[in-house]
Amino acid sequence: MEHSDRIDPPRPQPSPESTTHGVGPWPGAWPEGEQWDAELLEHGDTRNVIDRYRYWRMEAIVADLDTRRHPFHVAIENWQHDLNIGSIVRSANAFLADTVHIIGRRRWNKRGAMVTDRYQHVIHHPEVHDFVAWAKAENLPVIAIDNVPGSVAIESFALPERCVLLFGQEGPGLSEAAITAADAVVEITQYGSTRSINASAAAAITMHTWIVQHTSR
Repeated sequence: MEHSDRIDPPRPQPSPESTTHGVGPWPGAWPEGEQWDAELLEHGDTRNVIDRYRYWRMEAIVADLDTRRHPFHVAIENWQHDLNIGSIVRSANAFLADTVHIIGRRRWNKRGAMVTDRYQHVIHHPEVHDFVAWAKAENLPVIAIDNVPGSVAIESFALPERCVLLFGQEGPGLSEAAITAADAVVEITQYGSTRSINASAAAAITMHTWIVQHTSR
């Protein structure tokens, strides 16, 4: 048997936004309206978007989301370049949060966001006190999520309709400055042997709890 020395070139990796559940070119006459993207209509839309937004321009999708965003915000401390931040941004998009606030380092790992940050408003605050000043100016209570002494079980806590849900780093959790500045500190009740759960999982649980408390759907 002959052995070939040929090395096949690496296959190109798909875009993080691509999905196998896309659609091909628009069949028939193109629809009219400013929301449509001519390139997508011509070549197809493989983005990971809901059917309502197939073939829409990204800017048109963001504009439509802005008309119905929920009044809660999400904030994340970013002192250690936490890989969970991208996943939290993705969940914020899924639950239609108003804005995501990054406290600390401006740069964060966007890989976990799976390009959902394109559809989600993201604001940077250099320090905790900058973030707190913004929240006070907007009259938004800061609800910290951490399992520290004195925290209240989220199952028994009424999340304000307008608020900021504040999350810390994987491992150390929230900084002392963030805990001190918060209007309330709540924790997700756990029943196993681990002291804490993944930061992105905690964020998703908390956002869904807000949805359950404040939406009829």
